[in-house]
Amino acid sequence: MRLGVIDVGSNTVHLLVVDAHPGAHPRPDWSHSVPLRLAEHLTADGDISPEGAATLARLVVDCVEVAESRGVSQVMGFATSAIRDAGNTEDVLAGVATASGVDLQVLDGDDEARVTFLAVRRWFGWSAGRLLMIDVGGGSLELAAGLDEEPDVAVSLPLGAGRLTRELAGDPPDPEDVRGLRKRVRSRIATVQPQLARVGEPQLAVGTSKTVRSLARICGAAPRADGPYVTRTLSLADLSGLVPRLARTTAAERARLPGVSAARAPQLLAGALVVESAMELLGTESITVCPWALREGLILRFLDGLPDD
Repeated sequence: MRLGVIDVGSNTVHLLVVDAHPGAHPRPDWSHSVPLRLAEHLTADGDISPEGAATLARLVVDCVEVAESRGVSQVMGFATSAIRDAGNTEDVLAGVATASGVDLQVLDGDDEARVTFLAVRRWFGWSAGRLLMIDVGGGSLELAAGLDEEPDVAVSLPLGAGRLTRELAGDPPDPEDVRGLRKRVRSRIATVQPQLARVGEPQLAVGTSKTVRSLARICGAAPRADGPYVTRTLSLADLSGLVPRLARTTAAERARLPGVSAARAPQLLAGALVVESAMELLGTESITVCPWALREGLILRFLDGLPDD
């Protein structure tokens, strides 16, 4: 079966085409990503503007056309915090469905954490033991922990890299703003730390998302060209040394760092503050980067629901 998964995030609309069937490793065939930056299309009331809604619908139509050109037999579409938190979510979804025929599934934050945790568990397997997952998106931070495929604890916090970047004026930002943001991030994560701690000490701490991959690459992890099976890690010591450097640099300077795109460079500092705070408060000195995340988790959940025949 060839599946197409359309992921509408805060920054991009991403299509992943995979060949998959129950019990098998989903094999990527094609990836297509286009920038969206929904935060730039929000009105003062928190709605997605008509222009933003029209742009989103057009980009989903483009993804459907690409999927059809790759021989996809079924398209799945989902959206996360950028759509979930808008004041006119239903109108935006209706516009996308009318234009593209795709009914975007809007995940709530906790479910997003659970599905991503499923992908992480399947990637590392049972031998990894108890897992702790840190997933930093554009609009939210997902944390989950547990021993099984369903986490014992799954939480979502409005601490996405894109969302928080809007609080850092200036390029580079004012040091006082950076200190204030760090304090607020730590305070928010501290509210859920006891829930995660009760699960027990993890045997493996894992980070997902492009933000984590970029930070790990800057700190010396293998480049993407080396493939998904190379072990990549990010240590708290290296990250804590990197954060002050990022705070002193402009977005253009960050874009020249290894593994950082021009589109993601403005958000990198806020994302680094979130990852650093999560690692400190959750007591992990290092995280291992997982190449699978939400999209793969949705594919796995879909395949698990198919009948045996």
